Order: sequence, then C-alpha cells, then structure tokens
Amino acid sequence: MTNNAAIEKKDLFTVRKMVLISMMSAVALIIYLLDFNVPLMPGFIKLDLSNVISLLASFSMGPVEGVMVCLIKNLIHLIIKGYASTMGVGNIFDFVTSAAFAFTAGVIYQKNRTKKGALIGSIVGAVVFTVISLPLNYFIVYPFYFKLFAKYGGEAGVLGMYQAILPSTGSILQALLIFNLPFTLIKGALCAAVTGVIYKPLSPIIKGRR
Repeated sequence: MTNNAAIEKKDLFTVRKMVLISMMSAVALIIYLLDFNVPLMPGFIKLDLSNVISLLASFSMGPVEGVMVCLIKNLIHLIIKGYASTMGVGNIFDFVTSAAFAFTAGVIYQKNRTKKGALIGSIVGAVVFTVISLPLNYFIVYPFYFKLFAKYGGEAGVLGMYQAILPSTGSILQALLIFNLPFTLIKGALCAAVTGVIYKPLSPIIKGRR
C-alpha cells in the first residue's frame, strides 16, 4: 500500500468516525429529550436512557468518542432548551456524570475486549456515575437551584418535594442519599443492561463489518 493510499484510508476512517459520532449524538439527544417522570421521585427528576448510546460509542469506537457523544448531546440540548430554565447547570451535571460513565466503561473494555470486560466496565462505570453524582448535586447543582428558584421557596421548597413523598426526610443530604443515589444507580444499571443486550448485534453495523 502506498503512502497516499494509507493516508486516504486513514482520512476515510476519520470521516466515518466523525459521521458515526454525529449520528450517535443525534440518537442520544432524541432519547435525552424523551425523558420521563418515575414513581416515588420528585417531579423535577426525570429518567432517560441516553447513556446507552454513549456506552455503545465507547465500546465500539473508544472512551474518548463516548465522551464526545455526551458532549455533543448536551450542547445541542442546551441550544434547543435554552439557558432560561437552569442556566445550563443540568447539562453540565449530565455531561460530567455521563462522560465519567462512558469513559470508565470504555477504558476497562479496551483492556479486555470480551463480554466479561464489557460487563465489568459497565458495572464499574455505573458505580462511578452514581458516586460522583452525590457531591456534584450536594455542593454544586442543588445550591445553584436553591438560589435560582428562591421565589419558590429555595432549599425549603425543594426539600418539601421530597417530604411530600417521605415526610421523615430531614435534610437535602438525606434526600440525596435516600432518593437520588439509588435512582442514579438504577439508571446506570438500566443503561448498562440495555447496552449489554444490543451491543453485540449492533457492533458489526457500527464498525462497518456489514
């Protein structure tokens, strides 16, 4: 193979990867926009499975590409929804946690490209996803929301939404531990499970083997 042919092949691969990242980001965005409320959680907390797509990107292309899908998804979501509601804080939170999930799972899978490696990567990624959500929520996201929605009662108003479900909830930290942490872990586990089911049949298509 000549140098020109090698360069051409590399360029085509790069273009193909960019197209894949763009397409997967678009799918992730659509799923992100189709979020929904779940029982036993305050109304402002919604569930979406867009991390399935970033996990697919991490496993099929690499952890950096998985992070790129998370970034593009949130940038476009921010453009569509605008800054008015949460000033982009929700998107920053989603990007950091989702990127940590996808990157962790992707790095582990790169070192062990087997079904077991994908399973371990998904589990560890879901745990990282869950653990980092707690300090981010407690120290950054919720304090920002308290100020942003001060006219609706601020911290007391947010706590009241949790207390409407569980009256014994005494503080925001307790609310995060009782509600948010298990919710995030379940969300991560669901995304990992769905990815595990669909990755094998989709992998040849994503990688261009069909």
